[in-house]
Amino acid sequence: MALQSIAGSPRGCVVQISSDHPLRKLFEDLVRRHFQHGAEVYDAALIEYVGGVLTDFTHTDRLYQIHNARGRRLEEVAEMLVESNPILDATSFDREREVRKHIGDFTLFFTGFFPQAVASLPRVNPLSVDTFVDYVAAGKESYAVVAAFNLFEYRDEAPLFKRLSERFEDCVDGLHLVKREIDAFRLHSPS
Repeated sequence: MALQSIAGSPRGCVVQISSDHPLRKLFEDLVRRHFQHGAEVYDAALIEYVGGVLTDFTHTDRLYQIHNARGRRLEEVAEMLVESNPILDATSFDREREVRKHIGDFTLFFTGFFPQAVASLPRVNPLSVDTFVDYVAAGKESYAVVAAFNLFEYRDEAPLFKRLSERFEDCVDGLHLVKREIDAFRLHSPS
């Protein structure tokens, strides 16, 4: 089965694309090519992870999977940062890690694929708190927080998130190249 439903959304289910789906392979191949030959990122686990983020975010339910305690979907990084803070809204340290991981993925995706949209936030939506959020800094910091969860069930994943934090800008550059290839393909494909 190519698509699977997984629990996790207050609304019921979130769609997950299977590991053998052609779209996942396409994104992983594009990320591998551009990370290795353009961004000089040769980390296989990091490349696979970022390819997975692109695949997962083809569904808006995954892109906007964080909800607050009242069930409202959070669409701004500033809101997600509040939700991740155990002193404010996070109900546990596991919730902090979950939301911080998503913030890292979300900011990586947007700064890599839609840098113009991030840069235009102050003009497009001047009342948004996100106009004051540095997406790159928030992403790097969020992956660093996830990496700090380096015990018990998170021990094996922690080094990957440390590398994502350290190489965040390189990953953004690689995603710019991936996006450029996708845009070129769309321009040259028959309508």
